[in-house]
Parts: sequence; C-alpha cells; structure tokens
Amino acid sequence: MQQQKSSSNDILSQSPYFAAQLERHPDWLEAIRNSQPYAAGELRANILAKTQDLSTEPELLQQIRLIRNQEMCRIAWRDLNNIAPLNETFDDTSELAGGLIDAALGWWYAELSKRHGTPLDKAGNPVQLSVIGMGKLGGGELNFSSDIDLIFAFSEDGETPGPRKLDHQTFFIRLGQKLIAALHETTVDGIAYRVDMRLRPFGDSGALALSFGAIEYYYQAHGREWERYALIKARPVAGNIEQGEALLRELRPFIYRRYLDYGAIEQLRDMKAMIDAEARRKHSVGDVKLGPGGIREIEFCAQVFQLMRGGHIPALQQRSLQPTLEKLASLELLSADDTQTLQSAYVFLRRTENRIQMWKDQQTHTLPQDSEQQLQLAKSMQFDNWPDFLTELNRHQQAVRQQFSEIFQGQEDSVPAEVSAQIWQGIADDTEAHSHLESLGFTDVKTAIEQLQALRASRLYSKLTELSQQRLNRLVPRLIDACQQVESPNVALERALDFVQIIAGRSGYLSMLSSQPQALDQLIKLLHGSHWIATQLSQQPSLLDELLTPEELYKPLYRDALQAELSNELKRVDSLDIESVMERLRYFKQAQVLRVAAVDVMKVLPLMKVSDQLSWIAESILECSFQVAWHMLVDKHGEPGYQAENGDRQIAKFCIVAYGKLGGLELSYGSDLDIVFLHDSHGKQQQTDGKKPISNEVFFARLAQRIVHILSTFTPSGRLYEIDTRLRPNGHSGLLVSSIESFEQYQQESAWPWEHQALLRARAVAGDEELISDFEALRHRIIQRPREPEALMEAVLLMREKMWSSYTHSQANGLHLKKDPGGITDIEFIVQYLILAHAHQYPSLSTYSDNVRLLECLSQHQIISQETAQELTVIYCGFRDKLHQQILQNGNSQTQDTEYLTYSEQVREIWQEVFKTPSVAEVIEERGIR
Repeated sequence: MQQQKSSSNDILSQSPYFAAQLERHPDWLEAIRNSQPYAAGELRANILAKTQDLSTEPELLQQIRLIRNQEMCRIAWRDLNNIAPLNETFDDTSELAGGLIDAALGWWYAELSKRHGTPLDKAGNPVQLSVIGMGKLGGGELNFSSDIDLIFAFSEDGETPGPRKLDHQTFFIRLGQKLIAALHETTVDGIAYRVDMRLRPFGDSGALALSFGAIEYYYQAHGREWERYALIKARPVAGNIEQGEALLRELRPFIYRRYLDYGAIEQLRDMKAMIDAEARRKHSVGDVKLGPGGIREIEFCAQVFQLMRGGHIPALQQRSLQPTLEKLASLELLSADDTQTLQSAYVFLRRTENRIQMWKDQQTHTLPQDSEQQLQLAKSMQFDNWPDFLTELNRHQQAVRQQFSEIFQGQEDSVPAEVSAQIWQGIADDTEAHSHLESLGFTDVKTAIEQLQALRASRLYSKLTELSQQRLNRLVPRLIDACQQVESPNVALERALDFVQIIAGRSGYLSMLSSQPQALDQLIKLLHGSHWIATQLSQQPSLLDELLTPEELYKPLYRDALQAELSNELKRVDSLDIESVMERLRYFKQAQVLRVAAVDVMKVLPLMKVSDQLSWIAESILECSFQVAWHMLVDKHGEPGYQAENGDRQIAKFCIVAYGKLGGLELSYGSDLDIVFLHDSHGKQQQTDGKKPISNEVFFARLAQRIVHILSTFTPSGRLYEIDTRLRPNGHSGLLVSSIESFEQYQQESAWPWEHQALLRARAVAGDEELISDFEALRHRIIQRPREPEALMEAVLLMREKMWSSYTHSQANGLHLKKDPGGITDIEFIVQYLILAHAHQYPSLSTYSDNVRLLECLSQHQIISQETAQELTVIYCGFRDKLHQQILQNGNSQTQDTEYLTYSEQVREIWQEVFKTPSVAEVIEERGIR
C-alpha cells in the first residue's frame, strides 16, 4: 500500500466524469487546483450570489448545473488527492445540495408570488416552504452521486392575497413541482439531482406539500415504525430553516419513545432482512452499501441505540453517524474498541462508495467488474492492486458483520414447548394441557389455564395491534415455560400475566422479553420473589433494561461507585433542565433499588448490607440534588459568602443532616427521609456575590426548598422520597435552614430530651466536608453532656408513653414489629437511654448512629452484658429482616409468627431490667389510658 498524492493524470484516469467536465470547461482547473476548504456558510452564499439575478427558467437550470458540476469536480479533486478528510467531502456535497435547493426554491418562490401573491400567516408574515432533507442529505453525509430525499412542509394554511389567489397548499405544491423540475430535469448540462419524495406522508399517494399540522397528525395517527427510522436524520436544508427545526422538535416524541424501545431491534432486523432479500433478488454482488458488512449495517448498529434509547438519553438524538458512534462510546453503550472498528470501517467504506461514484457520476454502490476500473479504484484508495484492496475491504466488512450480528442477534433459540403454545392458543387437549403444566410444577392447573384464557379473551388483547398480538403470542408460551424455574409457578404466572397486561401497549417490551430468554428468566424470578418488585416494574417498565445483564443486576454498587454512576447519568442531560434532571434521578433510584431488591430476594446480601445499599443510594441522590440546586442558584445569584473576623470574604458552607433510618444506616424500601439543613454563614456582609445578590438567609432557604422540590415532587416517574423536615429546631415553626451556631445553641439550651435521642441517629450525609466535620463534633458534644439519670429516664419513658398513646392497634392482628411493646421502638429507646446516660463517661458511645454498633459499644463498656447485647442484636435484626420480607411481599408490619412473639417477650423483660418498670403498655393500662 502506498501513501502518496495523486497526479492530475491519475485523477483523470480515476474519474472519467472529472475528465469529461474539464474537457468542456478547461478554465475550471486552476481554481480547482488552488481551492481551499470553505468557511461555514461560504459555499451557500456563493451559490445564492450566482443565482439571484437570473431572469429566466432556462438560465436558472443552466446555472444550477454548472455550479453543481464545477463544485463536484472540486470535491473530486480534493478527495482523490487525499487533501480533504471524509467529513469535508460530506460537508461540501451536503451543503452544495442544500445551497442549490435554496437557490431554485428562492427563485421560484419569487416567480409564483408575482403571479399569485406571497403566502402570509395570520400575523401578516410571509410563509415560506421548509424543505426537509432526509437520509444522507439530512445527516450531512451526502454521497458524491446520490438521490436527495425530501419532504415539503409549510407552517400555516391560508390563501395568497394576489389577483390569482391560491390556497397555501396548492401554492406550495406548485412550488415543490417547480423545485423538483429545476433539479431533476435533464438538459444539455445533465441533471443536478434525482429527487425522491417517497418518504413524505402517505408516500407517492400523499400530497406533495403538507402543513405542519397535517404532518404532525399523520405521524401521530398513521406513522409507521420505519418512518421513525427515516426521521432520525431529518434536517431542514432549505427555505425556512427555523420553522423546519420547530416542526422536527414537535415530531421528536414520535421518533424517540420516552421509554426504552426494544422493538427497535426487531424492526431494524426486519428492515435489514428485506434489504438482503432485495439484494439477492437483484443478484447484487459486492454492494458496499447494502451488502453484508456494508454501510447500512454500520448505520443500523448506531441507529438501533438511537431508536431504543434516544427518548431516554437526548444526547443520542444525533443526525450524523460518526458523532452518534462517538456518543455511544462516551456513554459506554458501545466499547471503545467496537466504536473504533465501526468508525474505521465507515470511513473506508464511504470513501470507497464515493470513489465508485466519481467514476462516472452514477448512483451505484457496487464494486466494478471491469478490470481497468478495478485497478483505478484500488489506486484511488491508495493500494497498488485490486487484490490488496479487496483484502482490506473484506477485513472491514467482516468486522462490521460481527458487530452487527452481536447487536442484532435474533436469540430465537428459546423456542417454547409446542404444548405451551397450544395452551395459550386454546387448542390444547385438556389431558395433555394438564399433564404438561403439572410437569412444569403448576399445582393449580385449572386456575392457570383460566388465567391464560381470560387474557386471550380479554378486550385488552382484542384491541392490540396485529404486531403487538404477534409479539404477545410469542411471549406467553415462553413465559409459561419460564415459570418452571421457581418454587411456585402459579404465583409467578399470575404476577407475570398481570405485568404483561400493563406493558402490552408497549409492544417493544413484549419483543424484548420474547427474544431475550435471559431477561425473561430474571423477570420471572423477581416477580415470583417479590410482589413489591412486581409493582415497581409495573409502574416503571423501563427498568426491564436492568434485566438484560444479570451479572450487573446482582452486583449493587457501593457508595463511591453509586456517586460516580449518578454523576455520569446527570451528564447526559442539561443540568439547567430541572425536569430532565428529576426524571434521571428517579430512574437512577428505581434501577439501583431494583438491584438491591434483587439480591435481597435471592438472599445474596444480609440485612445489614441491604440497608447499607439503600442508604448509600439515598445519600448519592441527596448529594447530587444538593449540587444541582446549588449550581442553579449560584448561576442566578452568585455564591453566598460572609466577611470573616480577619476581613476576608469566605464562601458560606451548607450540609444536609439525616436522622432516623437514613441517619442510622437502616433505610428500608419506601422509607421517607428525615433531614435537617445547616449552613455556617455568620458575621458581616452575609449575601451572594452575583449580579442579582440576595441575603444568605434567603439563598439557603431557597436552596433547601429546591432540594425538597427535586426529591419530593411527583413527576411521570413518581417521586424520589417523602421528605420530613420536622426534626429541625422548633419543628414546623422553625426556619427550614439553621446556622450551625444556632443549631448548637438550640440543642444546648432548648432541645427536649427526645431531640437528643433523635440526634443519636443523626449523620451529615451531603454537602461541604468541613461543615460535615463541624456537625459531627457538635453531635459528640451534645450526646456527651452529663445528664441526671432519673430525669433522663423519666423523660424517655414519658416520650414512649406518648407514642404508645397515639397508636391504635388491635392485638387480634398480631404483633406490630415496630410499634408494639417489645418491638423495634422499645429496643431503640433502651439503646438511646443507655447511651445518653453514659456517654459523658464513655465518649466513644457517641461514635456510631446505628443500633447494632451502639449495642456493641454498650457491651464493650459493660453497661449491658455481652449476652444481653447479643440477644437484642439478634432480635433487632430479626425484626427488621421480617419487615423487609413483608415489604417485598406488600405485607403490613404485623405478624402472628410465634418466633417474633417470643422475641417481643424477651425485649419486654430487658425493658423491665433497664427501666425498673413494667412495659409501657402495662403502665398505660394501669393509668387508665386504655
């Protein structure tokens, strides 16, 4: 292979088209040889300058063709000489077409306006046609010799004001016809472009030009899946560009589904199968575009991710292929190596395609059969001979084919048992059906068959599209077979059929589950294992994406990895688009909690680790919510600051303190968050430093409000957490945000003993590290204060009595694991009392905020015996584990299980030993409260 610049004679040999044009126009050569890359907009400006003063239609047609041929010779010269990178060639061919369309459009718009009047909108402004380029033109990747696919659209219906009035649609249809003729008509100078209008609404049978409203209605009511694919590259190329972009923005929900669209794989696979069949019918050999490993397969490899995830990840809404591949790599949807493979192949194949077309300016993608042309093509691609070129071409095509096969693998190996399919279709023999389902482990065969028949006979099924019915018919038999892997197939089937009914309207999910046996297996396991998981998946079916990689599903992330993952997620959206940020945060939480629930159901992690995981997820979300809210306010008002004692300005700090379950690293599914907001602003000049300064007090109040808004507002994906800020100083009547100085003063002088109990389970979890350290030191000081034991005991007992008095409970329902005497709350009160009573003597008692380690500390300092600490730890973890299990099965917090009733009795005995008094229930009963 030789890397060298071609001579003029080489280029004449490699492009007879170029040679023919120079023979007719030898004066072009010097300008072509001296050409430089165009600046942005320069080529289009040159075209419009050369065409604006033309007076007749023949002059227009001649000038368009002369411009086109001269510029194509320039493009060929720079490309064949390897002066221009591929993207320059793309830019020039695309901009040349756009400029010539604009020139012809403008000329004929003026001519028709003279005859019929200028179309006007309701405000009296001229209405111009928006010409939407499709395919390679829309993507800014036009071939050297290519059709141009167009759609004509205008913004508003109406009537022209001239003497020969026309309604707007008729006006723009005539304008479109004139535009097509100006480009497509053959003259002595050839044609400019072959124009294809078949991608317009209703194709050849549809009107040539439609209003924006009619186009939007068409895609909403009649749009087909392949049209979504076609619109990925759509771009306004001439006429009213701004309004054309506005139209395409309105069409984005049609192109890019808000949910993960797995049906895109099936649709593109089907399209490729039709292309392959057509290629075989035409006996196409060596087609670098449509053949195996060709350009179309590279495009499909990228576009399947765009169609499937573009609504979920706006960054994928790209028109050009190469930026799309780069984005896929940065999002780690394709590996860097795979992306480089596709990029390299794309450049090689597109250069090959262009140079095939440069031979005689013909629209062909097929390798030449003539030996002379083969040699010249090889030389133009920097190879000494044809075999060497073919070797490199085959290498690229094989690499593309491998990537394409991996992405679009049919995965049809999982063929459902014939009997399962017959049961679903209602044609199975009763004896055979019962025998088959029993062999799969179903214990209530009659109910299972009735549930299947009810779905098939339902109104829901009858109203599905034919495509959705086909996908459901493929899925349900596979689903029946998959139920045999779990302990109770009847439970799994019932939950699975309920879930299927929820996702049936989104047939892409049906396609994904029927073609991904691994994902279906995981779904059945999770639905069987947890009613709570079934509910979560039903509310957010996009979480099915997590089932595709079980090795990741069952490996929840740790604290730092969660923070990094969430930061990467938020990079995919505009940080100032608060709605997109909130949606992304919600999906992140749902996906990560699903991971935790999955390992919980499968008993991969113990209770303590499950709570750690759920707590870390909440902490990551709090940190990112704080960062988002902070930057939004700083952008508007500047950073909050104050004047320190030495006169220097200091940036005021902020942190979020978690109480309760999050503070104690004991978060559960669906837990709310008890949080308090602190800042360290003090001294003089407490205000922000931006163009719109506000006081720090106002800044931090707005910051806290915005954080609460991000976390607790309901969106289409639900809310992140229910937020409770009542543990702040003075509760509801206090400020939403406190300075750390006032917070400590309140704790030292005004706080009730129960507020110090609450402080035991407090941790600073987000915000400035220095302020977090200050809070931890403050917490230690408060907890380690000396307290009079009897007064403390009385206050703790009084608080427990108040809690019990406000609780209504029927013993007939069994033990309430948390609230009943001998339950979780009693254990927490025992621990809190003992810590507050002894922390002044043993400062290390204030180190931890979780009950298990606090019990260990009490044992280490011999405040309680090791046996008692161990007993309470086992009971406490047992209660919490039972609560987790019941939440996952959508149960309540009560149990009649004798094991836990025995636990409760043990806790009551320890309560009496610690407080020297009967259980709170007995005390209250004695006082006649109940």
